[in-house]
Amino acid sequence: MIPLTAAKAGETVTIKKITGRDELRRHLAEMGFVVDDDVTVVNEMAGNLIVQVKDSRVALNKDMANRILFN
Repeated sequence: MIPLTAAKAGETVTIKKITGRDELRRHLAEMGFVVDDDVTVVNEMAGNLIVQVKDSRVALNKDMANRILFN
């Protein structure tokens, strides 16, 4: 599996796994990051990402983006 930080701007990927402690996974789920949903990378800067998830754009730091995995 590949971390979300490896996706390029404009690329849409399907989340396959979210790693980390329960609190972090719950927080990401509340923001819309759930397994088998698609996210689109809008912009990347130094590993930090802006992604489109459902109808919202969300900024993720590099550490959080590394916890979201896709194939």
